[in-house]
Amino acid sequence: MALGLAQRGLGRVWPNPAVGCVIVKDGKVLGRGWTQAGGRPHAETEALAQAGDAKGATAYVTLEPCAHHGKTPPCANALVDAGITRVVSALDDPDSRVAGQGYKALRDAGIEVTEDVLTDAAAELNQGFLLNRTIGRPMFTLKMAGTIDGRIATASGESRWITGPEARRHVHLMRARHDAVLIGAGTARTDDPLLDVRDLGLGGENPVRIILDGGLSLSLTSRLAQTAKYTPLWICHRAGLDKARLKTWEEVGATLIEVAHKQSGELDLSDMAIQLGKRGLTRVLCEGGGLLAASLIASDLVDTLVTFTAGLSIGSEGGAVFGPLQIDALKDAPRYDLVASKTVGRDIMTTWKPSAK
Repeated sequence: MALGLAQRGLGRVWPNPAVGCVIVKDGKVLGRGWTQAGGRPHAETEALAQAGDAKGATAYVTLEPCAHHGKTPPCANALVDAGITRVVSALDDPDSRVAGQGYKALRDAGIEVTEDVLTDAAAELNQGFLLNRTIGRPMFTLKMAGTIDGRIATASGESRWITGPEARRHVHLMRARHDAVLIGAGTARTDDPLLDVRDLGLGGENPVRIILDGGLSLSLTSRLAQTAKYTPLWICHRAGLDKARLKTWEEVGATLIEVAHKQSGELDLSDMAIQLGKRGLTRVLCEGGGLLAASLIASDLVDTLVTFTAGLSIGSEGGAVFGPLQIDALKDAPRYDLVASKTVGRDIMTTWKPSAK
């Protein structure tokens, strides 16, 4: 139950983790809580507030209760003060401000602590937070939609719509469960997207929109630029650009992020990932196109691959789902393990994870 509650926070709580908490006494659920939008209040305080009198109860939490003073008091202290006598936790918190200190505070107060229950499920749910705290970058989900023969557009560039309305709506749900949506400059120029969340009744809650645009080539009349003051727009660019151009984009409302680049001028995606991690992002949905997808794969930045396959064929003259990967031998090809497969409307959705190396 706590893991299910935690999922409600995905995409809404960064830079904090999405945590769930259930308070139980004598076989009855007294209170439930999850991390609220913006990262606070935390799950434990939400559950305790709902529970009321929690003396002698057990708290089930999906992550080690925090032990540091931030914008809110430590959750470990709140559990102690509420009279909780047992805590069952799924996952240790790798944040250096916690890292075992939450469990220590509970045990020092005489609370029984059971660790590592459903750890794998909890780690999968908060993979982005764990990556951010351990290696400094967010989790990247690469979403690609194509035909049976692996094409994303006709030779003329037409791509709307290869997949059906149900699949497209599901992509909006994926956006809502990520902190940010990322595309390349080519896709931004061609599609002129908004990258917002629609048709889900979420009241205009949108992820950060990130564009990889080394030379700031995106038009100031694009829909992304025109909405930058209302929905966050981050543009990753290379150094040495015209200061007037930079100032103009800042006045539009965009956040500019300078990223290291290669001799070719192409942005260094590994540095891009670190820059996004520094800004607190934990979960990034990458929506293409093919060149960006190939670059993410080549940079070993794809943590989850989601494909939507439509029942039509375009032929080899169409645009490929993945751009060039420069692979000559099959042994060098990146491999993935199938996690899930299901039909979404008339299309097939598959979820893959990188195979263990």
